[in-house]
Amino acid sequence: MSEIHLSKHIVIIGGGVIGLTSAWYCTQRGHQVTVIDRNPKERDGCSFGNAGMIVPSHFIPLAAPGMIKLGLKWMWNPESPFYIRPRVSWDLLSWLWRFKNACSSAHVKRSAPLLRDLHLASRSCFQNLTTELADDFSLTPNGLLMLCQSKQALDEEAETAQLANRLNVEAQVLDAQATAEKDPSIEMNVTGSVYYPRDCHLSPNRLMQCLQSELSARGCRFLWDTDCTEFRLQNQRVSAVDTAQGAIDADEFIICGGVWSSELGRQLQLDLPMQAGKGYSVTLEQPCQQPSICSILTEARVAVTPMGSSLRFGGTMEISGLNQSISQSRVRGIVRSIPEYFPKFKQADFEHCQPWTGLRPCSPDGLPYIGRSHKWDNVIVSTGHAMMGISLAPITGRCVAEIADGQQPEIEGFELLSPDRYSH
Repeated sequence: MSEIHLSKHIVIIGGGVIGLTSAWYCTQRGHQVTVIDRNPKERDGCSFGNAGMIVPSHFIPLAAPGMIKLGLKWMWNPESPFYIRPRVSWDLLSWLWRFKNACSSAHVKRSAPLLRDLHLASRSCFQNLTTELADDFSLTPNGLLMLCQSKQALDEEAETAQLANRLNVEAQVLDAQATAEKDPSIEMNVTGSVYYPRDCHLSPNRLMQCLQSELSARGCRFLWDTDCTEFRLQNQRVSAVDTAQGAIDADEFIICGGVWSSELGRQLQLDLPMQAGKGYSVTLEQPCQQPSICSILTEARVAVTPMGSSLRFGGTMEISGLNQSISQSRVRGIVRSIPEYFPKFKQADFEHCQPWTGLRPCSPDGLPYIGRSHKWDNVIVSTGHAMMGISLAPITGRCVAEIADGQQPEIEGFELLSPDRYSH
C-alpha cells in the first residue's frame, strides 16, 4: 500500500535551485506550494551562471586543513582564486573564527561520508529527473578530470583519490598521455589528472527553466519581486509571512533564501552564520575546441564545463559581503589561467565575454543547513550549500519534502546538517 500524505500549503522562500527542487518534491507529494522570491521572474542568480557540475568527487568540505594557510597565502593577490576582503564586521569575524575551528581532520572525517552519500543520492535524483521533467537539461554523465600542471598538484590530488577510493568513490590517477586519451577533443598541457567517472555536468540555465515551467504547469504559485518582511508567530508556529502582496499563511514554511537566509533566520531567532562567497564565470559561445568531459584546472581552481555548443569557465571564492560588483582582477585571474592548460585558447578569445557573478551561501563548516529547527514546529531551513548548490539540489529538495511530511531522511549523519548547530 502506498503512503498517504495529507495535503498541506507549503510556502517556500527563495526561488533558486534549492527552492525549486524543494517545490518539485513537495508538489510530487500532493502539496500546494507557493514560492516567494525577492527577485524578478527573469533573474540571474547563482543558480544560473555556475559550472553545472554534479560532483561525488567533492566530498571534502570547504572547511578543511590547510585552507586558512592557503587563504593567507592568496590574501595579497588580487587575481587569486580565494580571497577574503578585510572589513569591520562582527558577522565576518565570528564566521572566520568558526571556519578556523572547523578546518580540522576530524571534521573532514565526519563530513566526507555524508557529502559522498548526498552527492551520489543527488546524482540518482538527476537521472530520474531526466524522465520526469518534460524538457531536457543536458545531463551528461561523462565524469570529471582534475587537471594538474605540476607534479606536486598531481601528487596531492592522487592522495585525495586514494581517500575517494576508500570511500567507494571511484577515482583514477592518469598521466599526461592517458589524460589526453580520455578526452582527445581538446589539446591539454598537463602533467596528469585524476578522473572521477561518476561525476556529471548539465546546463543550470536549462535545469532552472525546466523546473520552473513544470512547476507552473502543476499549479505551483510564484510570487516574484516580493520581499518577506515579517513572520507572524503564534506559540511555536509561524502562522503567516507578511509580504508586499499581503500576508501569506501556510502549514509549513521553508527558508531557501541563499545568502539572505541569515537575515530571515534572525527574525525567527535562528543563528545561521553565512558569508556570501562570490563566484565568477565567463562563457565562450563558440570555443576553438570543445571538451567532452568537464574539468577543474587544479592549481587555478577554475571549473570548465561544456554546455551545448558553448564552454563555461567558472571560479573564485571571494568573501566580500553582499555585493555583486564585478572585480575585473578576479575575471583576469580566470582568463589568464585557461591558455596555460588549454594552449589553443588565447586571452583575446574572451575580450567580448560578459562576466557573470553570483553570491553563494557559505556556512563556516562548509556544510549546508538542512532540517527543522527545534524552535518552530513548522519551519524548515534549507540553505548554505556554497559551491555545491546544483550538485546537492535534488537530494536536498527530496529531504525537505520528507521532513515536511514528518519523516526523517534515511541518510547516515544527516544530523550534521542541523540548522541549530550554531544556536546557543
